[in-house]
Amino acid sequence: MRLGLDAGILTMRRGNPNSESPKPESSPNDEFRNPNDGKKASNGYDLLERTAKFGEAIIRFAKKVPVTPVTQRLIAQLVNSGTSVGANYCEADDAESRKDFRHKIGICRKEAKETKHWLRMMAVAAPELCDDARLLWQEAKELNLIFGKIRRSTD
Repeated sequence: MRLGLDAGILTMRRGNPNSESPKPESSPNDEFRNPNDGKKASNGYDLLERTAKFGEAIIRFAKKVPVTPVTQRLIAQLVNSGTSVGANYCEADDAESRKDFRHKIGICRKEAKETKHWLRMMAVAAPELCDDARLLWQEAKELNLIFGKIRRSTD
């Protein structure tokens, strides 16, 4: 018998302990993942690509939002914070010192967190786009957690 994780639930399995685990189903946020199916790039997971795809998805989402007096300001704020995650990660990638890197990663984390806020507001302002906003919110949350871990590991 061996232990495994399926959909976040601890399970017990009988069988060959050397056999491969079943492949997890695709996630709704797979479009943001590295095109090499989650395998590490030479410098770790390709966050440059992932954050760029996230910014692109934010722009596509913003284009779908009906423009009203309420959503007009939300769209601008969302696009600003959502696209700056990748821009700030590019800056962090070219940091001049460890301190500079840590600071810029902190900015990435703050922008991802801010994006979560604007997506929440957008879900209220345009309820018909709630499902799309939820997917983007989940990716912003994951990026926030990733940048938080990177920042803590540079102490």
